Amino acid sequence: MASKTTLNAKNLEALGAARLAELLISLSQGNAAAKRTLRLALAADSGPADVAREVRKRLATIARAGSFLDARQRHALIKDLEQQRQAIIGPIADHDPALAVDLLWSLLELVEPVVERCDDSDGALMPLFHQATADLGAVAERAQVKPEVLADQVYAALIDNGYGQFDHLIDHVQRALGPEGLQHLSLRLNALRGRKGRSESALITVRLAMLDIADARGDAEAYLAEYRDHDPEALQVPVFAAEVAQRLTTAGRAAEALAILAAADPESRGRQAGLIEWLDARIAALEALERHEEAQALRWRQVERALSIPYLRDYLKRLPAFEDVEAEDRALDLASSHPSFEQALRFLHLWPDQRRAARLILERHGELEGDSYELLSPVAEALERQQPLAASLCLRAMIDFSLEQARSSRYKHAARHLGTCRALAARIDDWAGHEDHASYRLRLGLDHFRKHGFWGSVGEDAIEAPVPVRVRDPGQVPDPLVAASAAADTGIDQGELLR
Repeated sequence: MASKTTLNAKNLEALGAARLAELLISLSQGNAAAKRTLRLALAADSGPADVAREVRKRLATIARAGSFLDARQRHALIKDLEQQRQAIIGPIADHDPALAVDLLWSLLELVEPVVERCDDSDGALMPLFHQATADLGAVAERAQVKPEVLADQVYAALIDNGYGQFDHLIDHVQRALGPEGLQHLSLRLNALRGRKGRSESALITVRLAMLDIADARGDAEAYLAEYRDHDPEALQVPVFAAEVAQRLTTAGRAAEALAILAAADPESRGRQAGLIEWLDARIAALEALERHEEAQALRWRQVERALSIPYLRDYLKRLPAFEDVEAEDRALDLASSHPSFEQALRFLHLWPDQRRAARLILERHGELEGDSYELLSPVAEALERQQPLAASLCLRAMIDFSLEQARSSRYKHAARHLGTCRALAARIDDWAGHEDHASYRLRLGLDHFRKHGFWGSVGEDAIEAPVPVRVRDPGQVPDPLVAASAAADTGIDQGELLR
């Protein structure tokens, strides 16, 4: 049975309303966020109009503020704005959706004053405003806002989309706009495009909005026409051609899609940008036309060129029974001989085929790049159980890089890797010509004995580290007397140290 002092709802209720009220007042002293929460709770008890009044007051205060916000203050502001958003789409929208629509527009108007007051280089603010545009679409549909009125509001917002807060607006409000609203918005955008003196940025705004409207209507022809009639050169850019082709294929116009893609072939132009989108669109069109062998050839070509796992999986699942096993082996052998060691290792690790990955490491260990810790760390971890030597070589590559480049920020990781190497050594019977762990550890001590940050991080394992040894010539030959003393101190065989 829970103690009466356990912090839970039942025990707090037992304190009584008066005592709880006193505690809340006391706890909210000096805590502006807590006070706002309490005011909203009181307003909600009075009705949605009072909640709306509190929200509007708070939004106005945020809009007027001008002080710069540090990371902690920005986080508090995001929580504050989220609290206001929840109040709008909750009690206010439940009782008065039209009022909620108005308040959501007010919330969205805060983008500029808020972004100018803080560093949003990590984009933490925008998801909140994008969610607010999604809320706007849902609440506007409930409020049955007149389509033309909403279209005019959307038009004004798109023209003032300096921070990308309205990038998804048309998609979010398309149901509330309906055919009538979309048509009205389209007319206004076309009028802006035909206006004399309009800026290049205005033309881009119109084009992006018209593409969104075409998608909202499911009109592939309108999507194509936006490029064909107003920016035909863009159809030669693979990624744009792919976007158009995908919509044409969906609309049953796959042959036209292929023609557009052919005019934007990235390989014929020596481009890599947009290649994947272009390939996906071409494969989709070929499949729609039941040209399956050509689609399979494209998939396999991408496997050969880039060791693409998604394309290989798609290729294999379309093969007849038993043929997929042979094709998989062919792809894995291809990976093992791929000119890019890192690309091959990543492929074999993710497929996964740890046996081939280990063999690749043993055969091409000279190509291990210790700076690629984001690859070598998971590879080593995956190989530890069955392939300890290959795992050790990966760990050594990262250790060597950290020490040779004096990357002190990685010394703790390098020390941990060294401890793992020590543990793995007990399970390695054949070092295949590589240094055993004792020899490797000795070499580290001789070459990097001044890296005190590293040896300090080695911790209990540091007893294996050789004592710093003076050298008497550039050849790094240890002074026999000093070396003997170091060997005695560390328990290392003197003959081994002087060898």
